[in-house]
Amino acid sequence: MKLHLAADLALPLDACTQTFLVVGKRGSGKTNTCGRLAEQLHHAKLPFVVVDPVDSWWGLKAAQDGRGPGLDVYVFGGSHADLPLEATGGSLVADVVIENRISAILSIKHFSGRERSRFVSDFADRLFRKNAGEPVHLFLEEAHEVAPQQIPKREGAEEMLGRVTRIWKLGRSSGIGGSAITQRPASLSKNITTQAEILIVHRLIGPQDVAAIKEWIKYHGESEEILPTLSGLKTGEAWVWAPDFPESAPIGLRRVQILKRETFDSSATPTGHRVEPRELAPVDIAGISSKMAATIERAKAEDPKELRRRIAELERALVVAEKKAAVEPIVTQRVEVPVLALDIAVRLTRDAGAIQAAAEGMARTAAEIAAGVQRAQAAGEAATRRPIAAPAPVRAAVPRQAPHARATQPRQGGPAPAENGRLPVGERRILTAIAQYPEGASREQLTILTGYKRSSRDTYLQRLGARGLVDAAGGGMLMATGAGMAALGDDFEPLPTGAALQSYWLDRLPEGERRILAILIGAYPRAVQRPDLDEATGYKRSSRDTYLQRLGSRRLITAAGPGEVRASEGLFG
Repeated sequence: MKLHLAADLALPLDACTQTFLVVGKRGSGKTNTCGRLAEQLHHAKLPFVVVDPVDSWWGLKAAQDGRGPGLDVYVFGGSHADLPLEATGGSLVADVVIENRISAILSIKHFSGRERSRFVSDFADRLFRKNAGEPVHLFLEEAHEVAPQQIPKREGAEEMLGRVTRIWKLGRSSGIGGSAITQRPASLSKNITTQAEILIVHRLIGPQDVAAIKEWIKYHGESEEILPTLSGLKTGEAWVWAPDFPESAPIGLRRVQILKRETFDSSATPTGHRVEPRELAPVDIAGISSKMAATIERAKAEDPKELRRRIAELERALVVAEKKAAVEPIVTQRVEVPVLALDIAVRLTRDAGAIQAAAEGMARTAAEIAAGVQRAQAAGEAATRRPIAAPAPVRAAVPRQAPHARATQPRQGGPAPAENGRLPVGERRILTAIAQYPEGASREQLTILTGYKRSSRDTYLQRLGARGLVDAAGGGMLMATGAGMAALGDDFEPLPTGAALQSYWLDRLPEGERRILAILIGAYPRAVQRPDLDEATGYKRSSRDTYLQRLGSRRLITAAGPGEVRASEGLFG
């Protein structure tokens, strides 16, 4: 079976995991071309996903004449939605698409710029990380909207570009291919245009857009002979250029007339003569809604905050047991006292990982209880034998001037006093970061999570250790003790991790450091050569090295080899 785009052009099925660049001015036929490709993928039982910022792809669900059903694809959001679409649902929709192998149209026209950035960023990240090699094709309609050459100054835009670019560069290893569709190739990120393996060019007139195609041709070492013909192509006619695909017999350069799509052209400009579809292909809305609900529950069960809450319940119960053991006499008979209510125990058993982490915490806390009881017993025995010391002579108080307060720097020496019964801000922030990792956190992770410099971080750690709120766990790792978890309470708000942590730093870093970190995050887990950073940012070597040094001091990047740097793993945990 092949993917038939034209009478004289059929692509092998592994084109699903290739990257396409489909360009042409408005009305030249580029959306028909990609609609035809989507239909062929569907007939071959290869799923696809469309990110649609103009709400023009729903016509795949209707027949060409609008009088019957089309493809059984799911439409999320937009004017013909089967299911609603929320800006916060990017990861969830990716999970549903991957787990159920469905084809879907994601209409994001109703999102604001910031909401669009968040949704596309979360969706692209989860799709890249979770897809386990099963073929899926991603269509980006008006691709310059989600992968622009000039990044808009809005929250999340740079992160969105980095994650979309990562799919175009590295997605094939995860089974992901894509088609970037645009009428403005000059406005599309060069990382997308140059990475395309197959070029489909419809009619183009604008000098800047023709120049963008020329850049693709130059990048692939091909001849520029087609450029003068682009303005004269008829509607639906295109140059197809695949210099290296398929590897056994490359298609090369062909001028073809793309076949008309089998489904309704909902991208065409509405006129008084257009017949609106009477029937759209049915889909199993109840079934997919049930599966989405199951996905949501599973995500909640795997949520680190939920697991921390469950572990905190157990740790708090152990603190109560510790206090009880300190005042009751020690007996030789072993008495097992239940410390967990039945409903808590049932919830804990649902997650093996949480139980394991909690069990390790119990063992550590039990050891602390035993050691504390032994110390108390020894101290009591010593007190009965110790002579009463004479009172120390009273010294007259000498007035002295109060030192100047320095609120922004941690005080060296002993622990700082608590404020209104709560830990001071710095110590609480460090303890919160440690508590997020039941198996232990490194000092480097603490720097990344909190932003504190090494000296401040270590001062706060010293104070927490003096209070018995943190302890060494071996291998340089630090763990919160039972007393530490009790000091935080079970409702402590965890510090941002993963995508939220990346956004946290990108929002706060100065421009130079921010641009470099965004590039490294987009390339992760690959390392980037320092000269490539110069080319991408336009920075001179001295400026680039200064920014890298500052990022390194914050532990946001690591050296990966001679002349190479990589985003820190802690930003993705």
